[in-house]
Amino acid sequence: MSDYTNQYDSPYAPVVPEKMQSSGSLTETMLRYLKEASPWLRFVGIMGFIHCGFIAIGVIITIVASIIASDFLGEFGSFPIWLLSPFYIALGVLLFFPSLFTYNMGERIQKYQFSNSNEDLEQAFKNNKSFWKFYGIMYIIYLSIIPVMIIISIVFMVAAAANFL
Repeated sequence: MSDYTNQYDSPYAPVVPEKMQSSGSLTETMLRYLKEASPWLRFVGIMGFIHCGFIAIGVIITIVASIIASDFLGEFGSFPIWLLSPFYIALGVLLFFPSLFTYNMGERIQKYQFSNSNEDLEQAFKNNKSFWKFYGIMYIIYLSIIPVMIIISIVFMVAAAANFL
C-alpha cells in the first residue's frame, strides 16, 4: 500500500528546472539579422534622447514665455500654461528609458559582433526584455487611467449641464 498514489493529485514538476535545455546556437541568419538591426537600434535610441532634449527645451521655453506673457496680460489674462510643465517633464523622463534600453541593445549587439561573448548577447537581450517590460507596464497604467478619465469627464459634463440649465 506504500505505492498508493492519489489519481486526483496534481502532477509534480519542479518550479525551476534543474538544467536548462539548450535549443542550439545562433544561426548565421540570426546573426545577420542582429547585425543589421544594431545600427537602427542605436539610431532610434539616439533619436529618443534628442526627443527628450527637445521636450526639456520646450518646457524651459514654455515657462519663460508664460512668465513674460503674464507680465503683459496681467493676473487674469490667460491660463497659466506653465502648470503643464510637470506633465511634460514626466513625459520626457518616461521617454528616456525606452531610448536607453534601445540604444544599449544596439551597442551590446555591436560588441557581440566583435567579441562573440555570450555575456554581450545576454545583455542585449536583457535590454530588449527591459524595453518591452517598460512598455507593458506603461500600457497597463494607461489602460487603468482610461476608466478614471471617463468617469471624471462624465462628472464634469453633468456639472456643466447642471450649470447651463
